[in-house]
Amino acid sequence: MQAFIPYGIYWSTPFAKWQGALSTMNALPLAAAVGKQALLARGFDLAQTDLGILGITNPQKGSFYGLPYVTGLMGIDRVAGPTVQQACATSVRALQMASQEVALGSAQCALVIMADRQSNGPVVYYPDPGGVGGYGVTEHWVPDNMAHDPYARNPMLQTGENVASRYGISTAEQHDLKLHRYHQYQAALAEDRAFQKRYMVDAPIWDRAFRKQTGVLTADEGVFPTTAEGLAKLKPVKEGGTITFGGQTHPADGNAGVVVTTRQRARELATDAGIEVEVLGFGMARVEPGYMPMAPAPAAQRALQQAGVPISAVDALKTHNPFAVNDIALSRDTGFPWEKMNQYGSSIIWGHPQAPTGMRAIVEMIEELVLRGGGVGLFTGCAAGDTGHAAVIRVTDTRRG
Repeated sequence: MQAFIPYGIYWSTPFAKWQGALSTMNALPLAAAVGKQALLARGFDLAQTDLGILGITNPQKGSFYGLPYVTGLMGIDRVAGPTVQQACATSVRALQMASQEVALGSAQCALVIMADRQSNGPVVYYPDPGGVGGYGVTEHWVPDNMAHDPYARNPMLQTGENVASRYGISTAEQHDLKLHRYHQYQAALAEDRAFQKRYMVDAPIWDRAFRKQTGVLTADEGVFPTTAEGLAKLKPVKEGGTITFGGQTHPADGNAGVVVTTRQRARELATDAGIEVEVLGFGMARVEPGYMPMAPAPAAQRALQQAGVPISAVDALKTHNPFAVNDIALSRDTGFPWEKMNQYGSSIIWGHPQAPTGMRAIVEMIEELVLRGGGVGLFTGCAAGDTGHAAVIRVTDTRRG
């Protein structure tokens, strides 16, 4: 594909819990401030950016203007580009778009920013003069869409239960996976969060008007302590079901970003020129209505096919797993052991802000591969509409050659 990510020229904030530290701030000015600070700290000259792509799922005040609003706030107000909304798959879709632009030569240095705030989502009023009494329809953007897919006509939770039933996945197996992911996350916190500090940046906390800084978020907020005994006490959310609150993720707020460019410029921009991060391929899939957690497997298989890489050659596999059943179904469909996925944790532990979720996972995957001395990484995850999107990346560490 001939698109590269300069090593180290990426970031993610910590993720904050629902109604937590980031819940009252507009996600777009926050992402602009964090992104600018992170890039300047890495020695990146913002003026060389010739394409921007913004990913956002939950509208914020001013998001009609999208990417130009964010790049304007960053001081690069001649940089244009699209705003992408594809629910949980937004990160991969935006990364794919940036990679294609670079590979085609229509951009040389693309800035990809993911920003979302699940907390305090908008309430949308749709006028309907022909309705009863002339009243329109009100939609609470976040909870209403989690509770009802207008095409499949089921809540998100039901998609997890459908897959659990089809694959015969018990509550106990889901809890085993959740506990394992929690222990993997603890490795990211070891030695004063040494792993996370390889890519994570602080998120400043301002008042609602962005005039006065009142604090700073330095680490994930809302990660629940998880034990086998605690999980065993939980009952399924749905009567007759298998999925408990322990077997799924939680809504969160945060942002993340990455730069995509050519091979030569990636070497020049990287914080360590001896490490090369190459984008190899992407894959998308859609499964039957109501079976969203099954979609990551066919998406992954298509991405691997485009990259020319067999699953047996994958050294690191990261997923967006809103339900524990996601990883179990993926493992059964691909043969990749779920115990070996998601080293250092995943979204089922650190939460799900929507657009930034996949980007953080991809950044973590890059750093995991660097610690391994290089290799091939696969990210895959599901998204609203029973879809999945996947990306394959190769890290080469010439310092070890």
